[in-house]
Amino acid sequence: MSRTVIAQGTFDILHPGHVHYLEEAAAMGDELYVIVARKANVDHKEAPVCPASQRRDVVGALEAVDEALLGHEEDIFVPIEEIDPDVIALGHDQHHDADAIRTALEGRGVDCEVRRASAREPAADDEILSTRLIIDRILERRG
Repeated sequence: MSRTVIAQGTFDILHPGHVHYLEEAAAMGDELYVIVARKANVDHKEAPVCPASQRRDVVGALEAVDEALLGHEEDIFVPIEEIDPDVIALGHDQHHDADAIRTALEGRGVDCEVRRASAREPAADDEILSTRLIIDRILERRG
């Protein structure tokens, strides 16, 4: 029996931390779906720089990802209900409360495990594993 995993995020300016998260999520099952947040749903940090369809296409090009799709604009749980995963993989630093997600999923009849991926340490002193820090460096060097 195949295990389906969902990972989700903004994925604005893809970096090695994103790749680590998605590879780890893929290892939690047999098929990885990635839900890319729409700008309207990103309210916990600055709005993404890149358009949603571009972010989806770049994420979908990664080897670990079987399918990348855009999130629902009003209800973030709609694609989760449609896919009916075995596992939801959260990024190590994502703001989501795993217990709150479990409760919301139970209320919608979705029976799946919620796991958190591990952190990835920078491979070199100058490696940046944060979109915000990449943007800060761009502004510092080219702004």
